[in-house]
This record gives sequence, C-alpha cells and structure tokens, in this order.
Amino acid sequence: MFVGIVGKPSCGKSTFFKAATLAEVEIANYPFTTIKPNHAVGFVKIECVDKDFGKQCKPREGFCIHGWRFVPIDMMDVAGLVPGAHEGKGMGNQFLDDLRQADALIHVIDVSGSVNENGEPVEALSYDPARDVKFLEEELDMWYFGIMKKGWERFARMVMQEKGNISKAIGKQLSAFKVTEDMAEEVIAKLGFDVSKPDKWTDDEIKNIATEFRKITKPMIIAANKIDIPGADKNYERLKQMFPEYLIIPCSAESELALREAARHKLIDYVPGEKSFKLIDEGKLNDKQKKALSFIQSNMLDKFGSTGIQDALNHSIFNLLKYIAIFPGGLNKLEDQYGNTLPDCFLMPEGSTALDFAFKIHTDLGKNFIRAINVKTRMTVGKEYKLSHRDVVEIITGR
Repeated sequence: MFVGIVGKPSCGKSTFFKAATLAEVEIANYPFTTIKPNHAVGFVKIECVDKDFGKQCKPREGFCIHGWRFVPIDMMDVAGLVPGAHEGKGMGNQFLDDLRQADALIHVIDVSGSVNENGEPVEALSYDPARDVKFLEEELDMWYFGIMKKGWERFARMVMQEKGNISKAIGKQLSAFKVTEDMAEEVIAKLGFDVSKPDKWTDDEIKNIATEFRKITKPMIIAANKIDIPGADKNYERLKQMFPEYLIIPCSAESELALREAARHKLIDYVPGEKSFKLIDEGKLNDKQKKALSFIQSNMLDKFGSTGIQDALNHSIFNLLKYIAIFPGGLNKLEDQYGNTLPDCFLMPEGSTALDFAFKIHTDLGKNFIRAINVKTRMTVGKEYKLSHRDVVEIITGR
C-alpha cells in the first residue's frame, strides 16, 4: 500500500516526509523543490505483542522501542500542487499522475498561513489555509472528472448500443484509480442516476460521480503543519469547524525531524508519537540545541501531546484504510529458524480471515491450510476466523 503526501509547494510537505522516513530529500522554501516523487519507507506504530509473552521481539523489518513496534509502510512525497494543476499548471498533470497508486493521502497544509496559494512566503496569518483544503479537493475532483469526461459521449453511446453495464464500463475505465464495478454501481445508485441513459448525464452529474470516487479511492486526512507558529492554533480550531468531515491533526514536521535526528545521534531517548523525550547526555548538547528541544517540549509536545507526524501515519493506515496488524507465531515457539522472536508483522485489511493470512505469508500455506491457532488464547480456529488487531496466529498445514 502507498500513502501519498500531498499539498502545495513550501507548506512543509517534504519536511513531513523526511521526518516520517528520515529519507534524504531536498528541502527548501521555494516552489517545486520536489520535481520527481520521492519514495521511502515510513512506519506505523502499534503496541508490540512481545510483552504479552514476556519476551523481547527482534523484527526483521521495522523496529521496536520500549514495547512499541514500528511496522513499515510505503510512502510517496509528490511534488507540490498549485491551483490549475488538473489543467497542467505547475507540471500538475505529471504530479497528479504520480498519485494514482496512492491508497490514502495525507494533505499537508501550512496552518499558520505563511505561504500563499502558489507556495510563496507571505506574512504569517495573512493567508487563509482553508483555501488549501478546498483547492486540493477541487483539483482532485477535476482530475477524476477529466478522465471520465474524455470521450464520454462516445463511450456512453457505445455502452448503450451494446446493451452493456455502465458500472462495469466505468470500473474498467477508472481501474487505474482502483474504482471497481461494485463501487461504481453503489455510487450511481446513491446519486440516483438513470443507468439506462448515461449519454444524458450532465457534466455536473458526472462531476458528482467523480467526487464520490475520489472520496472512496483517495481517503484523506489533513496535517495542519506549522501549528507551533504563534496564532496558528486559532486557524486550526477554525478549520475543524469548517471541515468536520476530515480528521485534522496538528503537526510540526520540523519538530519531529529535529527529535528524530537527535535520537539518531543518541542525544535523546525518543519514541515517535510520544509526548516527551529524555536527555541521554546533556553535556553533549550546546545551548542552541537545548533551547530548541525545550521549545519543542513546551510549545508542541506539552500543548498538543505529540508532533502529530506519527498520529497522521497511524490514522491513515488504521482509520482511513482500516488495516490491522497480525503477527505469525507458533503455539510453542515464537522464534524463526534464526532464533529471532516475533520477527514479522503483517498489515491486513480489516475483516481478513485466517486463510487470508495464510496466503499472505506464503501461497503454499494457503493452499495446504488445515486450521489455525490463536496463540494468545491457545484456541484452534478455522479458515473463516476473522482476525483481530494484534492477533498472533499459527498456521497448520497438511504438509
């Protein structure tokens, strides 16, 4: 799965991406610093199951800190979008196409209002960040609409002449956006359009369909970045009132990046997403570093409970996409052949079964599945057993 980081230029998008991944990306306060999309690995955070067994895990991928397991996810930082992107402005068509593979979006906005619609610096609080929320919705909707509208009349007539299924045809047309026939059928039924006369649908009706597809296939949360700038919190409260349909998370990408870099250099003990950190060796810190860390603690962590970066990643996977984390393990042995305890953790769609999990691990396990064991409860379960978040499951096969 891919989580796409989107927004206009200079809103802190690349800083957010680097803070989440520690990838080396170019960061500068001018439009179009990012031209090609950056790909890297970020991590969602869950309570590790190793404590349930009184053991210390050793992940093959990701890591574990103080009982918190960090599971890898794919992330993509897309170059900044500007108004008119769907018309090709600012290389917009290329940037939008980069988003096709994203399963969820984190829209990074400058909640302090210190960057205008073109990504140019302005005085803090002089620009209304609500405009950015609306602009991105409009650009994405018009992107979907443009794909649907291209050759629509001929497309609709052909479906009617061949007495085809318009939902199936739309699903095929928009398959790159992960639109399915069932999805198209549900949306058309919800909007009450006449499936027998798609050639009579107006542009507004087609745009309404496009908007629904965008909401389903590109679910989005808003990262209200630069919340630590004085006055930004008032914009944040206003945005929550204006856009109740979105989860809006107060963030400071610069604070998170500073904390992760400090932790990487063993200056502090910090678990991403937590509300505090500990100094490891205060003598190694200069006065400027001490002042910066103190500012982050009092103006970000004490006030908002975290920098918001880890919260945004977790919400995108567990709330928007509704995934759960499942660990493979044995009833009598939690180690792999190399002695690593609970080395793996898989992210599965909510509603996945024991059989789905067997196939996720390896095709042969799925094909030869006999039963599974819930290692925590020590109960035998069948292939239709619905998995729960943080289950530890052993697969029993006939081979």
